[in-house]
Amino acid sequence: MKKLAFLFALMATPLAAQDFSEGSTAKSWNLYAESPAMFEAKVVDILCTVAGDCANECAMGRQLGLERTADNVLVYPNKNTQAGFQGAAVDLHPYCGKMVDVDGLLIEDEDIAGATNIYQVQKLKEAGAADWIKANTWSKNWAKLHPEAKGKGPWFRRDPRVNAIIAATGHLGQGLSPEEAYEITR
Repeated sequence: MKKLAFLFALMATPLAAQDFSEGSTAKSWNLYAESPAMFEAKVVDILCTVAGDCANECAMGRQLGLERTADNVLVYPNKNTQAGFQGAAVDLHPYCGKMVDVDGLLIEDEDIAGATNIYQVQKLKEAGAADWIKANTWSKNWAKLHPEAKGKGPWFRRDPRVNAIIAATGHLGQGLSPEEAYEITR
């Protein structure tokens, strides 16, 4: 009976989250529930890890995750250090299946659905390596893939895929005629 009471007491109190801030040099973005976090993890293909869909494991374009060594928690690195909120998969891709050290911002708030273990990778290195690499390669990679889209301004204004969708469905996604009432120009 004492064991059962202990289990209920344990379930009733939230377990303290592990602190990964020691040694982190991550720069704050002043986001709600952010905390600096540096940890070792294995870079994994999320679809393979979660759903068993491993046929194209670690292929470019697949979403990658960080399986944290300290507690085996799958952390979702949904952003790199760039201001445009680019994803981190391009930065992590060369390390898929390998152990890395990462430093960045961890968003953890159990009161916000989906806001647990969301991570902004600011820098990374292969585990045991001496030099850190800044996680900012998304724009450089995009520019190599779309050399015809050179120019000033945000990448998404020049992206051929984005522009094709806008040309077909309009800025609002409702077709071109509803936009005429708002005088939206291209």
